Amino acid sequence: MNIQWFPGHMLETKNQLKSSIAKVDALLEVVDARLPLSSSNPFVDQIAKGKNRMKILNKSDIADPQETQAWLEYFNQDMNLPAAAICGTHLQETSHALESLVSQVNRNQARKAKVMVVGIPNTGKSTILNTLAGRKVAKTGNVPAVTRHQQRTSLKGNIDIYDTPGILWPVIEPRQRGLALAVSGAISDTAIDYHEIAYFAAQLLLERYPDCLVGRYPFLNPLPGGAQALIETVGKARGCLKKGGYVDFQKASQLIIRDLRSGRLGRISFETPKDIDVTHDTDH
Repeated sequence: MNIQWFPGHMLETKNQLKSSIAKVDALLEVVDARLPLSSSNPFVDQIAKGKNRMKILNKSDIADPQETQAWLEYFNQDMNLPAAAICGTHLQETSHALESLVSQVNRNQARKAKVMVVGIPNTGKSTILNTLAGRKVAKTGNVPAVTRHQQRTSLKGNIDIYDTPGILWPVIEPRQRGLALAVSGAISDTAIDYHEIAYFAAQLLLERYPDCLVGRYPFLNPLPGGAQALIETVGKARGCLKKGGYVDFQKASQLIIRDLRSGRLGRISFETPKDIDVTHDTDH
């Protein structure tokens, strides 16, 4: 599935970022801890050259902790890019990450440090900003592209932080990357096929997180032999049925994806550093 989803305001935002980036001291790049590489916009690598940058693996509270640690080692050691894993609603974690980034900025202490928050939709950028500010200064929501305009907020420590709209890139490929992003909720539901991404999610869960499946759906004992059978079994047990008792695969797929996105299936990661050679181009 090569997803093409690039609303007009995203093109505008891309152009805006190009001109704004020169005015800030550092970048706080927010990615989804469950898929840190797939949720990294390659455009950021271009605009971040010469800038202090930190990779923030947000939503670590619903990601697999072992895989999150592996990703931190990958970014910090293999890529030589400072990285931290946080839950965006935890003040201590978010503040520590910001302070660590600002400490890298070479400046006169009387001058404000200017930090820009960047990342794709639905990674929790605005949540992090609200946590740092201690009040609601940015719109949040679990749908992509809530933030539409750049916003500036003054924080303690003589810091100005800029929240920017999340932007994707015109064509998302390879297929595994598009599927992982769709499962995470980074792409508008109007641009995806629920059955297709549920099939991808079901395969991943069967292969890597069978205990999480049984924990959420105790009736899956023994586990179905494949993704299609898993979706059908969950659909039957949860009443996702059409007339005649046939499984409504759309409803069953939506149910599984909702459970996965919300963390009700447990702490799950959609990719690991071991997947890089298989699912990503060599330049990421």
